[in-house]
This record gives sequence, C-alpha cells and structure tokens, in this order.
Amino acid sequence: MKQRVLIIGPAFFGYNYSVKHAFDTLDFETKVLQYDGLIHPFNWQNALLNKISPSNKWLKEKCKRNFNLSAIQTFRSFSPDLVFIYNGDILTSQTIIQFKEKSKVAIWLLDGANLHPESTALAPFVDAYFCFERTDVEQMKTLNNHSYFLPQAYDPNIYYPIANCKKKIDVLFVGNLYFYPNRVRLLKSLAKQLKGKYTFKVYGVYKPIYKNPLKWLFREDRTIFLNKNISPKEVNLLYNQSKLCLNIHHNQTKEGANPKVFEICGSGAFQIVDNNPFIAETFPENSIATYKSKEECIEQILQLLHSDVSDQAVEAHHTVLEKHTFIARIKEVLKIMGRQS
Repeated sequence: MKQRVLIIGPAFFGYNYSVKHAFDTLDFETKVLQYDGLIHPFNWQNALLNKISPSNKWLKEKCKRNFNLSAIQTFRSFSPDLVFIYNGDILTSQTIIQFKEKSKVAIWLLDGANLHPESTALAPFVDAYFCFERTDVEQMKTLNNHSYFLPQAYDPNIYYPIANCKKKIDVLFVGNLYFYPNRVRLLKSLAKQLKGKYTFKVYGVYKPIYKNPLKWLFREDRTIFLNKNISPKEVNLLYNQSKLCLNIHHNQTKEGANPKVFEICGSGAFQIVDNNPFIAETFPENSIATYKSKEECIEQILQLLHSDVSDQAVEAHHTVLEKHTFIARIKEVLKIMGRQS
C-alpha cells in the first residue's frame, strides 16, 4: 500500500500542486488542502466583511477556526502518514498536535521566518522545519533542533524551454511590486535608461485601482509597467520570449533564492539577479549574471543586451533541471525525515 501525504498550503500560483506532483512521482498517494491568503475563503461575502470591518481580527479568527476544523476532518478521513505543510500561517498548534498523534508533520516556509510569525510559532510542534532562508536556520533551531535549510525550487512541467521561440522582449521583469519599494525604484531607473531604445516589460500589480484610483490613473508609462499579474503559463512564455530576465529579491533574502531564480533558468532564459552567497555557489561561473547595486545592475544589462548569452542560459537550465526541481527537494525532505525515524 502506498504511503499517504496530506499537503496543506496557501493557494499561491499552484505551488501546492507542484509539491503534490513531486510526491506523486515518488509513488505516494496525495491530497491537497489549500487556503486563501488573507481571509479564507476569500469569497465575496468575506471580502466585503474584511473591507468594511473597523477591525478584521474577529473575521480572521473565525476563518482560521473553521479551516482548522476542516483540516482535522480531512486528516481523519484521509489518514496520512505525513502532513507536509507549505507555510502554515492558518494552522494552530492544537491542530498540529492532533496531526502528530498519528502522523509525521513537516513545515516548509515560503519566505523568511520573520515574515511568518504564525508559522514559526508552530516549529516546536513539528517533526521537521525547513527554512527558505539559510540565515534563519540557527534561529529556528532554538525552537526545534530539527530545522534545516531547504531552498525553493521549480516545476519543469510549468517552466521549460519552448523550441524556436522568438525573442520579442529585450528585458523582462515579472513579480510582486506592491510591497517591494526596492524593486519599484530599480525598475523606474532602468526604464529611464531603456525607454525608446529597447523593449522593456514589467508585469506585476503595484498601483491597484481599489487602493488609490488617482495613482492608478496617473501611473507610469503603461507600455512598460503593465500593472497586472499573469498566470505561470504566461510567465513561461514571456521568459522564453525575452533576451534578459531581471530578478530582484525581497530584503529578507540574505543567503537564499526566491522561486524565480529557478523558474527563469528552468524556462531556458538568461537571468540577472542580485548576488548573495547561496546564488554564487549554486550556479557555475557566468551561467547567470549577478549584481550588487542598482548602478551595477543597469550597467550589466546595457552590456548584456549586446552579448550572446544563449550558451550560459543552457548551462543554467541544466543546473536547475538536475538539482533544483520540486522532486529533488522532496527527496531531500524524505531523506532527512528518514534519518529521524
């Protein structure tokens, strides 16, 4: 009989199902239970209540309580051998304790530990805690000695090279902008350098109409800043159509990598990304470009636009396909948890 894995995580660009595919490939029986980020479920009733309530604390607590009851019911009916939690902000310690009565439990953080206090609070109750950021491991070991660095990954079923795809875009950025002022500053500076000379596209909502209609109306150049989110399938196509793909980390990342590091390379595109020790040791020399300042980033992009970087992109693609897929990460999880048995 196959071992069973219950996967719990936020509904964030299909990552739960990439984790599921990895476990399925490794011959597990799986079930996914996912939750909406701010309020679960984020239907029109809860969205309206969240908007009009002076304080939404009661609503969050109600939604959290209902989700935990549902998670326990699903756990009992599915009876998994392992509960694998991708983040876990919505879960309570009482729920984890009930899981632990009959199952192993592991958490893999999507972001830095300090950004997810609800999830880090669960660390003492789980069998293994996997950190997105290498510098978080020592901090987490004070809560759970079975804490490990597990970098993010990519799904080659979603991000892959497309044969004979024409390069229509010179420089591309795709990512969250609304909570990333460092990204916006760099992208605005780069837009000044590239406008009228090169095709530069920026995808990601940074001025939502519902937040400030005036800022939305008078936002920057709409031929560059598209001000919208797009699906992973569209992202892969755009990566394939781009000569250079820019990646800018959140300030939380000191020694780690966001999923885009692996997704860009997985698509076969050439990447320029802010440097840190983990990225430097992960990729062969020159297979990607790195920068340490806004000025160095812009200077490198202007140089790289006149270079053939196709061989380097192929080398980076081979690196991530061999070592940085979700299957590779789940194999590492199983190896570590196997040693604990």
